Amino acid sequence: MQPAWAIYLESDFRWAIFAPTVPSTPIDPHMDLHLKDKVALVTGGARGLGQAICLGLATEGAHVAINYCRARQRAAALADRIRATHGGDAIAVQGDVAEAENVARIFEQSEHRLGPLDILVNNAAVWPRAYVREMTEEDWDRTLAVNLKGAFLTCREAVRRWLAAGRGGRIVNVSSAVAFLGSTTGHAHYAASKAGLVNFTVSLAREVAAQGIYVNAVAPGMMRTEMALDALETNQAGYLQRIPLGRIADPAEVANTVVFMASDRASYTTGATIDASGGMLMR
Repeated sequence: MQPAWAIYLESDFRWAIFAPTVPSTPIDPHMDLHLKDKVALVTGGARGLGQAICLGLATEGAHVAINYCRARQRAAALADRIRATHGGDAIAVQGDVAEAENVARIFEQSEHRLGPLDILVNNAAVWPRAYVREMTEEDWDRTLAVNLKGAFLTCREAVRRWLAAGRGGRIVNVSSAVAFLGSTTGHAHYAASKAGLVNFTVSLAREVAAQGIYVNAVAPGMMRTEMALDALETNQAGYLQRIPLGRIADPAEVANTVVFMASDRASYTTGATIDASGGMLMR
């Protein structure tokens, strides 16, 4: 079975230089997280960590709505793969989460096909590179719009629906280690958006805990995703120096944590940000 990272650029020889130094760590099919027939929406689910999360949820028996903005073919192929190999249902749902009207439509389409939502994973993100002195307002605005406003819009939609139905739910927001460490590589806007997401997670968790809605975050470090390919090509040694475990994460390793936090097994945790950074944070 291919490790999760290998599906991104199978025909691109560049990926070979980033092969993990340890075996891939897929979701254990025997974790028994009580997710069978749960309905999950994963934003930015067509590639990278989002793809690994979708596969992890499907492995546990969940039905998955795979949100994408532009990667239509990848999202459709992933939905086909989940239906064919995992036995659950899956659909690809297009929409930019930074726009409120799109978010409402994403939820409508997901629930029309799969049923009421149980889990929301906010994974959609952009990662542009520019030092502050060179950064444009457009890049700043777009980064905050997708990474932070998008999570606000989807969380608001999910909470409204759950409260109206009198039912609980689970939200997992994908933050980043740089939310706590800041960026030295030209990603101050990304770091700011992810730091805001951590505090938003805490605030929302306090608001809705009594209604049975759990809100947590996961903070990954560097992962072997397509989004990080260029950075790893140019500065892999620099990134490795910051990671006590001494290697870049396979996306499936971080997906393990996200899927667990989306399950009832995390029944006494809300408002937390879980460190999945290979020891960069140690918090």
